[in-house]
Amino acid sequence: MITFAESQLVAWISPILWPFLRVLALFSVAPLFSMRAVPMRAKIGLAFFVALCAQAVLTDQPVVSINGPQALGAVAQQVAVGLAIGFAMRLVFAAVELAGEVVGLQMGLNFAAFFDPTTNAQVSAVARFYGYLAMLLFVVINGHLMVLMAVVESFQRFPTDGNFLHSLQQMHLHELGAALFSSALWIALPMIALLLFVNLTMGVISRIAPQMNIYAVGFPVTLSVGLLGIAATLPMLEQPVLTLFQRALDTIGL
Repeated sequence: MITFAESQLVAWISPILWPFLRVLALFSVAPLFSMRAVPMRAKIGLAFFVALCAQAVLTDQPVVSINGPQALGAVAQQVAVGLAIGFAMRLVFAAVELAGEVVGLQMGLNFAAFFDPTTNAQVSAVARFYGYLAMLLFVVINGHLMVLMAVVESFQRFPTDGNFLHSLQQMHLHELGAALFSSALWIALPMIALLLFVNLTMGVISRIAPQMNIYAVGFPVTLSVGLLGIAATLPMLEQPVLTLFQRALDTIGL
């Protein structure tokens, strides 16, 4: 009869369990992985596969007993670090969608809002369009692979020791959150300047020709110029998004 000692089981399960929890926590909030279209079974299976494949580079990790006094702290650390990495990536998409909200407000398209089942919130059409563009760019630049590499590399900076508060303190997520509005303004600034010029022009025209119904003419003009401006500034969206992704990784220390 084959028997196993408890120390042997812990030595076999511990190296896979802690990366599995961290990756699964990442998948619950990270862009693309947290979408409702991805089944929970697929997330669990992919998290286990990533944790299993990462064993080749996680050779010097401390062994934490599953039923030891540090087990609860280790679980909290894995969940906290995984959520923090996913939240940092999510802030990049939030900045892009906020830029879309600002552009939609300037175009007068904020009334064109609809319910987004992926976020359970009312989102304007322009913000959703910017969000889809950011998601497409995220896949094109292999951002999903960058996220997986980041969570694996996080074990070198934040090893499994149960001290999750110290890990969160080193990530400086508050700095990335503070940069959310400035980043959104940076992305939307060309469209804001263009639409401000259009509104000033329409204001001058209304003073020169007061008999003209500026409300009937202004909205189609603003909408048309806004759509042309979005088409013209789409190639400029790549560099800010790439910079935000790199800044998010630098902020969490990866």
